[in-house]
Amino acid sequence: MQSRDLTGIHIEGHIKIYDPVSKEVYINKRNAIHYENISIALAQTMANSTKGGTVYQMAFGNGGTAVDPTGIITYLTPNSSGSNASLYNQTYAKVVDGQSSNNADPTRNYLETRHVTGTNYTDLFVTCLLDYGEPGGQQAFDNATSTNDTFVFDELGLVSYNPTGAGLLLTHVIFNPVQKSLNRLIQVDYTVRIQSLTGLAGV
Repeated sequence: MQSRDLTGIHIEGHIKIYDPVSKEVYINKRNAIHYENISIALAQTMANSTKGGTVYQMAFGNGGTAVDPTGIITYLTPNSSGSNASLYNQTYAKVVDGQSSNNADPTRNYLETRHVTGTNYTDLFVTCLLDYGEPGGQQAFDNATSTNDTFVFDELGLVSYNPTGAGLLLTHVIFNPVQKSLNRLIQVDYTVRIQSLTGLAGV
């Protein structure tokens, strides 16, 4: 009789959104994992599938919260089920795959793996910089009067590569609205930790 390894794998993520010049931190929190989609992506990557599977884009949106007239914020539930899941209202996306010819600045938008020998986890570190001039069409100053502005972001996620269409939403996080405007840089450092269920270590 063959024995089965029932240890299992756990995946968790964490994001930090900040201004790399002033060092002001806007968001520092965990995110939701879309386990169905990430299992597909991991298998496709391990099989070196032509269907893709690697992390390709960081997607940004403004549909994750609702703010009432008194300023109370209601947070929607992250989309972490259904193979066709997406952001609530994606308004921008940036390629973070440093090997892609579609990545215009791979020195500041890239993926890397981080592992310490002897530990039972490996981190996928994703960093994405929204420079002063991007996205196109943003306001000059960070003084938007409405959280519904196209580039007042309150949700983001990692999306896998798909050569024939939209990639899979792998992670989704919803947070306090943060405006991207011409007068500020915004950097997102996104860590996804893949680890054995034995001896869990928080990210």
